[in-house]
Amino acid sequence: MPVSRPIPRESSSKRASVRKHGRATSRSHFGATPDLSTITHRRPAAASDVARVIPMDLITWLRQRDGIAHRADALDAGFTVSRIRAAIRTDAVRRIRARWIALHDAPSDLVHAAEAGGQLTCVSLARRRGWWVPPGAAEQVHVHLRPNAATPGIPVIAHWSASLGPSRPRRVLARTEDALAHAARCFPLDQAVAIWESAARVERVSIDSLRQVRWRDAVARRCAAHLRPGTDSSLETIFHVRLSAWGVRLRMQVRLAGHTVDFVIGTHLIVQVDGWSFHSSSADRTRDIAHDAALRMRGYTVLRFSYEQVINRWWEVEALIAEAIARGLHLGPS
Repeated sequence: MPVSRPIPRESSSKRASVRKHGRATSRSHFGATPDLSTITHRRPAAASDVARVIPMDLITWLRQRDGIAHRADALDAGFTVSRIRAAIRTDAVRRIRARWIALHDAPSDLVHAAEAGGQLTCVSLARRRGWWVPPGAAEQVHVHLRPNAATPGIPVIAHWSASLGPSRPRRVLARTEDALAHAARCFPLDQAVAIWESAARVERVSIDSLRQVRWRDAVARRCAAHLRPGTDSSLETIFHVRLSAWGVRLRMQVRLAGHTVDFVIGTHLIVQVDGWSFHSSSADRTRDIAHDAALRMRGYTVLRFSYEQVINRWWEVEALIAEAIARGLHLGPS
């Protein structure tokens, strides 16, 4: 028959310790009672504490996305609706329309695009992505809007058009192809082609792939037809587009006398165009003078023009080249 054993009674000091800390503690696995004096209690987090802590995580996440993001992306990243609302309520982030959240120091061009309900495009996207931008281009933000979108309530340059690719409503930057199509409408042919070729270099897009896009308007198709692989600068692109209508033979990036020249008109007229960063050292200048001399010794005529001349004083460049062609300097010795 089982023998009952008396349950040991806790001492009064232990009971007092339990009452002091407000709850009883079970004995440890080995039978010893934990030292309740070492136990600390955390008070429940107040709502204000939660509001102060949570936005910091959202702020870090936004900073990794240029300071602005679609609310649906924030939800996909694990931020709950209540957390996003807490960040907005405490002014840690701002709400833009119904779908975007942004830091207060987010780039203004991206904020304007979101406020307009569209995507950054044309020359505005070119600035952000580091493509070549025509000198004197207006600073006003260009925005891509759906064909049925409402007129923006803020001063922007709106481009209403259907996207050339799949719709991306969660992106604040337009597709490269859409931005190039808009630039073709906004700028003269030579400058538009320069933007296109600069975008191809920066985004590492092949010229062939751009030509294969089903461009919807004639100006974009004309830009695609003028694209040439191998151009080193937008200045060379502008020069090539302007002279291609002359009907003379024009070659780019030709190797002569041990070095590459920018253009050869006909067979013997060489044109070199120098960009902003040209002649960074006296050694570069010395090399160019020696190369020009070697070309002249071989019967070539060499003309060299600066960025300022090609962009802002084209009439001077055009007149000199026309005079050289009229004298037959583009032809070989008879």
